[in-house]
Amino acid sequence: MKDSTARRLSALHRVLFRSTRGAVGRRLVGNDMLLLTTTGHRTGRSHTVPLLYLVDGDDPIVIASWGGREEHPHWYSNLVAEPAVGVQIRGATFPAHAQPLDEPDRSVWFDRAIDTYGGYATYQRRTDRVIPVIRLRRLTGQ
Repeated sequence: MKDSTARRLSALHRVLFRSTRGAVGRRLVGNDMLLLTTTGHRTGRSHTVPLLYLVDGDDPIVIASWGGREEHPHWYSNLVAEPAVGVQIRGATFPAHAQPLDEPDRSVWFDRAIDTYGGYATYQRRTDRVIPVIRLRRLTGQ
């Protein structure tokens, strides 16, 4: 899929998800979806993307696959530069701290992601980069 097509579909998904508080767009390819909002590392503007996610306790876990492209997705570069992010799951929003996982946790969660959505294995085969796995640690008392 072309980058421009992926961006347009992502924008449509984001609008539907937000406007219906997750009633539309909360599931894709049999998996739960969330909206992740990061701050642009160059622009300083907010950017929101829909992502599949797993759960570890109260923390969502997301995968920076970008379909197996050779570069990391922009949202990943943003959260590395500024780990304070916003998350929306259905109608609930909360602040979080984005924490890329190190080995061996990254591999454990990447394998779980593949078990949930086999496309991730295809994406990893398409690229030489190690696809990052990120914990979105909920911030409490906010």
